[in-house]
Amino acid sequence: MTDGLEQLYYRALVAVVRDTEHGKTVRTVLERQLGVSRKLLSQVKLTEHGLTVNEVRAYTTAPVAAGDIIRVRMEREVSEDILPQPIPIQIVFEDEDLLIINKPAGMIVHPTHGHYTGTLANGVVHHWQEKGERVRFRPVHRLDEETSGLVAIAKTSYVHQQLSEQMQANGFLKLYRAYVYGSPVPDKGTVDAPIDRNPDQPHIRIVTPEGYPSITHYETLSSFGSSYGKPAAAAVRLKLETGRTHQIRVHMKHIGCPLIGDKMYGPEEGSDEDWENTAGRQALHAEILGFTHPLTKQWMEWQASLPPELELLEQKLSER
Repeated sequence: MTDGLEQLYYRALVAVVRDTEHGKTVRTVLERQLGVSRKLLSQVKLTEHGLTVNEVRAYTTAPVAAGDIIRVRMEREVSEDILPQPIPIQIVFEDEDLLIINKPAGMIVHPTHGHYTGTLANGVVHHWQEKGERVRFRPVHRLDEETSGLVAIAKTSYVHQQLSEQMQANGFLKLYRAYVYGSPVPDKGTVDAPIDRNPDQPHIRIVTPEGYPSITHYETLSSFGSSYGKPAAAAVRLKLETGRTHQIRVHMKHIGCPLIGDKMYGPEEGSDEDWENTAGRQALHAEILGFTHPLTKQWMEWQASLPPELELLEQKLSER
């Protein structure tokens, strides 16, 4: 491919037609071998070099022969609606297909109404601009503003599609660490409780029989102090099986162990403990992230250490 095409397109997805696929259509081979969605195919076939067989422009319904080489090239895109800003971002991993960021608490992932700047997206777009990369901002999942930790960002629509499908198939590993009031009983278990909006306050989620299926697995790592003969607080590791808005916060409140520092789902009355406001935000951190790389097919896993404010919280709790 010429330098001009390299600037215009991402690296090609390649499928070599197998003997058993002789006579099948381009679409069938790409769906079987690479899991390419029909939506993506409908986009790439509109450009001259987007979909080729043996470097000749092809249509999705065209039959292919064994040994034919099919290439899918996606046009490079930019997020024209996101203002680049020189915001410091902690890059954990980056290659041609993926970007993994350790997001600080207090930062929104994507611009929203009233928050057009100062977001993770603004910093990431600036980072790519400085590198001379034409990439559109595509977060695979998001974290609440006050939650810190690992966020995966796809650099192409194909990678975004593949990772989204992994999440839906429960092939994504997402482990969180939370500090909660009290300590869960039993120490290890599963919260299977449907979640939906509060009809009286739509920005708040509640557990309700009419809600969407929501499953959170938890394990108590340690308990701290004592209050009326019971632990005053605990460090808990959580694994999401579903990804509802505010799921961890809602489920932990549901079992009587709301997150420390959570203004929306915390206890109605504080405990006046010296550690209660140490973190200055909800004590939730996306600690471990893992999935299969869509292009290399290798399992990859990352871990983000606790931010200073949560380290200080744990230290104060441990001193009890």
